Amino acid sequence: MKSLKYMEVYHEIKNLIQQGTYQAHQKIPSKRKLAQTLNMSPLTIEAAYEQLIAEGYLYSMEKKGYFVSKQVEMIVGKGIKEYPTIHDLEHEASDDDHMSFLTNVVDTSLFPNATWAKLSREVISENHHEMYNHTPNQGLRELREEIAKYLSLYRGINVHAERIIIGSGSTSLIGMIVELLGRKKHYAMESPGFKKIEQLFKANDVKLSYINLDQEGLNIHELMNIKPDVIHLTPSHQFPTGMVMPISRRIEILNWATSQNAYIIEDDYDSEFRFSGKPIPALQGVDQNDRVIYMNTFTKSLAPSFRMSYMVLPKHLMISYRELSSYHSCTVPTFEQYVLHKFMKEGYFERHIHRMSQRYREKLEKIITIISAYPNLKIHGFETGLHFLLEIHTDEAEVRLIDRLKAHKINLSLLDSKSKNLYPYPTLVIGYSGIPLESIENHMKQLIDVIFKKK
Repeated sequence: MKSLKYMEVYHEIKNLIQQGTYQAHQKIPSKRKLAQTLNMSPLTIEAAYEQLIAEGYLYSMEKKGYFVSKQVEMIVGKGIKEYPTIHDLEHEASDDDHMSFLTNVVDTSLFPNATWAKLSREVISENHHEMYNHTPNQGLRELREEIAKYLSLYRGINVHAERIIIGSGSTSLIGMIVELLGRKKHYAMESPGFKKIEQLFKANDVKLSYINLDQEGLNIHELMNIKPDVIHLTPSHQFPTGMVMPISRRIEILNWATSQNAYIIEDDYDSEFRFSGKPIPALQGVDQNDRVIYMNTFTKSLAPSFRMSYMVLPKHLMISYRELSSYHSCTVPTFEQYVLHKFMKEGYFERHIHRMSQRYREKLEKIITIISAYPNLKIHGFETGLHFLLEIHTDEAEVRLIDRLKAHKINLSLLDSKSKNLYPYPTLVIGYSGIPLESIENHMKQLIDVIFKKK
C-alpha cells in the first residue's frame, strides 16, 4: 500500500511540473508540510521526491529544500501523424492473408522440439558453470569441433576447428570479413544475387560492383574486366537462379583469385538439401591456395530464427583475426552453442537433416507433377536447395502478371530483369519449404490459376 501511495504523489507532482503549474527553480512544499497536508508518512513523500530527483524533475539544496528543475519542451515534427503505427506496420508485414512462396522460411513442423528440450535441460544441469562465463571469441570450441567433423564428412572441407568462427547470422560475419580485409577493398557479387548481402556490403560503406551470370554461373570475362578484390558467390546453389556452378568454372574463378591475390566469399547457405545425386563439394574443398572464405548457416537446417552461422578463414587471415578478436566477442549465446553441440555430437543433426530432406523431396515431387501438366511452365534449379524458378512462357506483359499476383495477395519474388539473357520470359522465384505438405497441391494450383487468369 505504501508503494502505491508514493507513486500517487510522484505522478501528481510530475504532472504539475509538466503542465507548467510548477515553474523552473520554484520551491515545492517540504516533505513534512506535504505529509501533513496529505495525511501521509514523511517517508512516503521522501520516496516520491527521490524518484522525481532521479528522473530529473526536481533537485535538492541542503537546508533549503526541494526545487523544480529546468524543463525542456519536446518538439514534435509536423509530419509525425503521417507515420504508420507499429500495429499498421505489423499488419502490412503479416503473411496471414497471403499465399506465401517465400524463400526465408522452413517447415517448422519438422523441428525436433522434444529432443531440443531434453538437450536444453541437460545443458542447464551439466554445463551451468561454463555457460555463465566467458565464451571464446570464435565460439564454443566443442561446437567448432563438431562443425569441422560435419564439413569434412558432408562438404569435402578438411579444416581445423581453430579456423572456424561462429557468429549470429550473415550480418555479423560479413561485417567481420569487411573489417578483416578492409573497407578500401573493391567488393563484388553476383547479379542477380542476395539482396540482404548487397545491403550488408552497402551498410559497411564499401565499393560494390555487380557481375552478371551466364549459363555456367558467374561470368568469368566480366569478373576479369571488373577486377574486384573480393567476390561473394553461391556456387553450390546460386541464389536466386538455383544453378550449380560446374567444376570448370569453379577452377577458372579459383585461378583468377590466385593470380589476382583476391578473395572469394563462398556462401553455402542451403547445401544440405540436394535431391539428385550427392551434395556438390564446396568450392573451399577444391581451393589449394587459401583464397576462399567459407560461410554457412543453420537457418535453413534448423530455423530462420535460430541466428547462428559460421565461417572458415584461410590460414593466413587468422593472424589478422587474432588482432580483431581482441575487441570482438562471440555474438551467439553460449547456451544455444552448448545445445547445438550436443545436438550434433549425439547424431541428432544428421537424422534431422535426413528427415527434412525426405519431407522436402515429397513436396518437390508433388510440385513437379503438377507443373508437368502445363507445357507453358518450365521449372529450373530444383535439384538442389529449397527454392526453384518457374518460367512462364507467355506474351503477356510482365507488369500485368505482377499486378495480378499482388491483387490476389500472392507473396513471392520475380527474377530480376537483368537475367533476361538466361530466362527471357517472366520467371518467378518459388520457395516451397515453408508450405505444409498437405497444402502444396492447393497452393500450386491456385498460383497457376492466377498466372493464367487474364482478367
